Amino acid sequence: MKRETLFLKIAVFLIGLPILALCIFGLPAIAKEAAEHYPAYWLYPLLIVMYASAIPFFVALAQALRLLSYIDKNNAFSERSVSALKIIKYCAVAISILYAAGMPLVYLIAEKDDAPGLIVLGMVIVFASIVIAVFAAVLQKLLKNAIDIKSENDLTV
Repeated sequence: MKRETLFLKIAVFLIGLPILALCIFGLPAIAKEAAEHYPAYWLYPLLIVMYASAIPFFVALAQALRLLSYIDKNNAFSERSVSALKIIKYCAVAISILYAAGMPLVYLIAEKDDAPGLIVLGMVIVFASIVIAVFAAVLQKLLKNAIDIKSENDLTV
């Protein structure tokens, strides 16, 4: 299992690096360019949503790394794994809520630029986060049931 979890840990880092680069370099450059075309009361709330959504994203990545380390240590069936999945679920819901709250601003910008693809991109992020939250909730419930069955079997023997 060490190779597989190492691969997944590297994948988690590779998922986080572009988002970190986007937060550090991309969003300020986009904001500078967009400030010339859009009013600040459209732009700044949308940037706040994007930066605020980075926080639960990186928390979820940290929890994924924690979950992978539990798997490495053969502690996958533990309450700590369940709590890591619970945090991932809440982070995905938070990202979905943040982007859903920012969608009216995206609509205004897309309407002004005649770019409906922006709305589709925003909705993809919202629905992908919802799918991740549901998947984490299902895994959390399955893991909790497996832990309960394991503890019953330990008590029976």
